[in-house]
Amino acid sequence: MTTLTMAKALNEGMRKAMEDDPKVLVMGEDVGKLGGVFRVTDGLQKDFGEQRVIDTPLAESGIIGTAIGLALRGYRPVCEIQFDGFVFPAADQIITQLAKMPMRSLGKLRLPVVVRIPCGGGIGAVEHHSESPETYFTHTAGLRVVTCSNPADAYAMIQQAIRCDDPVVFFEPKRRYWDKAEVDTSGAADWLPLDRARVVRPGADVTLLAYGPMVKTCLEVAAAAQEDGRSLEVVDLRSLNPLDLPAVVESVRRTGRCVVVHEAPVFNGYGAELAARITEECFYHLEAPVLRVGGPSTPYPPSRLEDHYLPDLDRVLDAVDRAFAF
Repeated sequence: MTTLTMAKALNEGMRKAMEDDPKVLVMGEDVGKLGGVFRVTDGLQKDFGEQRVIDTPLAESGIIGTAIGLALRGYRPVCEIQFDGFVFPAADQIITQLAKMPMRSLGKLRLPVVVRIPCGGGIGAVEHHSESPETYFTHTAGLRVVTCSNPADAYAMIQQAIRCDDPVVFFEPKRRYWDKAEVDTSGAADWLPLDRARVVRPGADVTLLAYGPMVKTCLEVAAAAQEDGRSLEVVDLRSLNPLDLPAVVESVRRTGRCVVVHEAPVFNGYGAELAARITEECFYHLEAPVLRVGGPSTPYPPSRLEDHYLPDLDRVLDAVDRAFAF
């Protein structure tokens, strides 16, 4: 076991993938000499060369378009989008080409492209640097959308995403880049499949569904609620598309209450799909409506206001109280 930050775990995961397969390439803005703005790719260009770790122009559409061409020639490109809000110039390539081409070719063409996107707030940045655009991509059939919440999953999931023959949008919660944890770098024997959720804290009274940056927040909520005699189960979804619905249903049927937590705006957010699915599958087991905690329907605010925008322990605990009040 090795103690790693999430950023370093991602770096080590990509390094291992590049050592195992010479067709794996890393490309993006400042990923080479600089090592990325968050230093996630630090040292990779020095060790693997400029032909495999490629500094690109500031053109997200060009990055993804080039990656599609490379994938058609047998490579496995790993593209870094420097910040979440910068992905939108690449949306046409991702949605219109990357997601559609395998189906358009009746499965004859595979596009094993990973699109890494640092996501979410909590670092004191402005709009375009603190967004949560996951729902745009979970709505797009043909894309796998996953997100890690801790260093151990980061190390495993980035390698699984690179090995996957489907295009994968890989969200990395940037405020968790510096969180440390023990990571087993010895092998893949005990890795959870890429499309499975994980119960990170068992409980009996309420299910908290979260992913990415909010998993740690929900664990803090569960610890605080325990002092009041309430047992909260925390489920890290990990894969947003496909969704591990059986794991979600099993948990909610057992607890009878559910609160969904994400940073993105609540209106038409990913929590809306979760609430609808849970209502369909767990209606007769629910003791209260499925409640959602997320951001308001406004553009991401200036850094001094982000603490009022982002879900925190008090807001999630309030939703738990409301779930018990029914």
